[in-house]
Amino acid sequence: MSSSSIAPGDLVLLWAAGGREYFAVAGGDKLHTDLGIVDLKRLEGMEWGSTIESHMGKPFVVLKPRAPDFFKHMRRTGAPMMPKDIGAIIAYTGVGPSDVILDAGTGSGVLAVYLGTIAKKVITYESNEQFASNARKNIELAGLANVEVRHGDILLEMEKLEGPFDVVTLDMQDAAAVVPGALRVLRPGGFLAAYSPFFEQAAETRRAVERAGFSEADTIIVGEQELEVGRRGTRPSTRVGHTGFITIARK
Repeated sequence: MSSSSIAPGDLVLLWAAGGREYFAVAGGDKLHTDLGIVDLKRLEGMEWGSTIESHMGKPFVVLKPRAPDFFKHMRRTGAPMMPKDIGAIIAYTGVGPSDVILDAGTGSGVLAVYLGTIAKKVITYESNEQFASNARKNIELAGLANVEVRHGDILLEMEKLEGPFDVVTLDMQDAAAVVPGALRVLRPGGFLAAYSPFFEQAAETRRAVERAGFSEADTIIVGEQELEVGRRGTRPSTRVGHTGFITIARK
């Protein structure tokens, strides 16, 4: 079977008219939708991008899910990091396919999923047991066997970790307290990326980075503004929202 063909067990995204989307597993039983029943066994051997019909004759385009699809459909706990900030973290730390990443403050698992589609291994810590359980379900939905969710307080667990990690990412209120441990477990040349929603938290994290002795440090704000295209004309959207600050530091 070619790489462009769907294999048994592949996770697929079925897209129907009107923007309706459904996740399914090729070779599974049947998917019941308001547009009819889709026989998932028929997906095996089909080409990605082809169309399958329900028993009512309604067409579904068969797509290979990507990280933005999981972002849209994940069950949320709290406020997840937004794609624009995730993109900056990936770009400024240079996450690659051989990297082992330590992530703390899992939340819904959004950042861990994006990282897991690129890196070799992601170990992510979440102190809230309910959040950790939900994140495991989200990561299972994404089909990422290389992402491990651990329930625990990273401040306590950091002493037990040996590393080395290529990148450490933090999305948590006490990020500054984790910075010295992050420096210890990072390999030389590795990066720390800490996300902070408030000025005070960002400043505290930046001071912690400088005290710890990282060789380089920058704190940035990533802006994003949608372009509105309509009959009257094209203009920038008036919806401008702040998300957070990102501190990038290198060992």
